[in-house]
Amino acid sequence: MIVRQYFVSGIAQSSYLVIGDKSCAVIDPSRDVDRYIRDARKMGVSITHIFETHLHADFISGHLDLAKAAGAEIVAPKAAGCSYPHIPVAEGDEIGIDDIQFRVIETAGHTPEHCCYVATDTSRGDTPVALFSGDMLFVGDVGRPDLFPGRAKELATRLFENLHTKILALPDECEVYPAHGKGSLCGRAMTAKRSTTIGYERKYNYALQIHDRDAFIHALTSGMPAAPDHFTRCSAINQRGPQLMQSLDPPVPLGPEQFQERVDKKDTVVLDVRGYPCFSGVHIPGAWNIDLAGNFATQAGWVLPQDQDILIIAGHEQDVPEATLQLHRVGFDHVVGFLNGGMPAWAIQSLPVARVPVMSADEAHTLVSAGKAILIDVRSSEEQQATPVEHAVPIPWHDLRTRHKELDPATHYILMCRGGSRASIAVSILQMHGFSLVSNLAGGFEAYRRAGFVP
Repeated sequence: MIVRQYFVSGIAQSSYLVIGDKSCAVIDPSRDVDRYIRDARKMGVSITHIFETHLHADFISGHLDLAKAAGAEIVAPKAAGCSYPHIPVAEGDEIGIDDIQFRVIETAGHTPEHCCYVATDTSRGDTPVALFSGDMLFVGDVGRPDLFPGRAKELATRLFENLHTKILALPDECEVYPAHGKGSLCGRAMTAKRSTTIGYERKYNYALQIHDRDAFIHALTSGMPAAPDHFTRCSAINQRGPQLMQSLDPPVPLGPEQFQERVDKKDTVVLDVRGYPCFSGVHIPGAWNIDLAGNFATQAGWVLPQDQDILIIAGHEQDVPEATLQLHRVGFDHVVGFLNGGMPAWAIQSLPVARVPVMSADEAHTLVSAGKAILIDVRSSEEQQATPVEHAVPIPWHDLRTRHKELDPATHYILMCRGGSRASIAVSILQMHGFSLVSNLAGGFEAYRRAGFVP
C-alpha cells in the first residue's frame, strides 16, 4: 500500500491517493481532479473508489468530477444523506481494494455524519496501518464541534467518546492522515506537520490530554476562532453534489468599456486580487480587495456575497485562472470575466478610479494621538486578545460587513491588521458603504509594534 498526499495551501486541505497493486482510491478529493488521474495513470493503476469522510465545510469536493472522469464509485457516510449516486456506509462496513481493506468507523463530533476509514494492508498482516481521519483528528488538534448552532455541547460529547473509544483504540504505530493542516479553521491548534501516528497524538495532542469529559467539552466549545460564512454553504453543496468543473465556463477578457457595463449590472461583484499596495494606488470604486497571494480562498469564501457574477481584476493575466480555481474551491462558480489589460487599461480610458492612503506607523500614531483619526484593529479576536492595542477600536475585518453601522462615515479611520492585506479587505468594505476617509497602516501591527506604539 502506497499513500500519496496532496496539499492545497490557503485552505490547508489534504487529500490522498491510496494505491494498491492494480487499483487505487482517492480520499477527500479537492475540486481540481486532474492530478489524481494523471498520477494514477503514471503508476499504472485505476481509480476505483472515492472516499468522503464528511460533508466538507471549507471546500467543495471533487468527488463528482472524479467519479465521472475515472468511472469510480463514491463512498460516503450514510448519515450524510447525499443525493447523488454513492455507496452509503456506516459503522463496521468494509470495502476492499486489492490487498487494502478499508473499515468504516462512525466518528460524529466535528460534524454529525463524520466517518473515518481505517486501512489494513492484508499483504503484510491484519493490523491497521493507516487512519484517514478527515476532520476528526489532526496533528496536534481535533475537529471543532461548534459549527452547528445549538449542537456544540452534543457534538463535543460525541467527539470525546469517539476519540477515546474508537480512535485511541487503534495501535500506536497506526499512521494518521488528516484532511487539514496548519492554517485551516476546522480546528485551532494544528501544527505544520501533515501526518502523524496514533501514539504521537496520544502523547502530545493537547485535546487528547483532557481526560475529563466536562473539561474537554468546555475546552472545545470555548474560544474557538470565528467560522467563515462559506462553511455552511460548502456543506450543503457537497451534500447535493456540486456542478461539474467541465461545465463551468472560464472568465472572458473584457475591455474597459465592456467591463464598466458589467460593473453597473445588478448582482455583480468586482474582485481585485492584487496586493494592497497596488489596490491602494488605484482601483475601481466599489471593488473588493482580496490578495491572491494571501489566504485568498478562505477570505473570499468568508465575505463575498454568494450567487452573484464575479468580475476579476488582476495584476497579471496569468493570475486569473488561479483566482478562478480558488473561487471554485469555495463554491463561487459564476466567475464570468476579467479586466483585459488590468488597471492600466482602465486608467488610460479615463474611467473612475479610487485610492487608499497608506500611512506609516509614525504618521498614523500622530493623527490618532491628536484626535484627528481613529485606529481600528481588524485582526482576529484571538490576535487582539493576545496582543491588545489599547487605543484602537477592535473590530475583526470580516465583521465590518455589518459593524460599519457603528462607525461615522465623516470620521477618518486608519485600519490595521497584522501586515496590511486584511486591512485592505476592510478598507474596501468601508469604501463600498460610503466611507471616504479611510487609510491603511503600512506594515500593520508589526510595523506599529516595532515603532514602539504597542507596549
